Amino acid sequence: MQFFKPEHYFEVREALIKAGRADLIGGCNGLIPAQPPKEAIEARRKQAARNDHDHSVAHTANGEPAGERTTPPLAKNKGYRLGRKSQKQR
Repeated sequence: MQFFKPEHYFEVREALIKAGRADLIGGCNGLIPAQPPKEAIEARRKQAARNDHDHSVAHTANGEPAGERTTPPLAKNKGYRLGRKSQKQR
């Protein structure tokens, strides 16, 4: 990882925490500062603006009913590998 690039600050911070090396965040011997640099915050905002597009409203031209989409209900678990010849119903 390129810990010295400000735009990678948050990824490096998460990686250090997951690795159990939070001691390398901030301080004199730290790889990254304790507070995120301004460039890191700006890069995160730009990334969030690009990923802010989701499809929660139905597309009526494709035949979907008007309104907001809902998540489909989860199917009941009917066994391991449905449709196999060796499958047995319990």
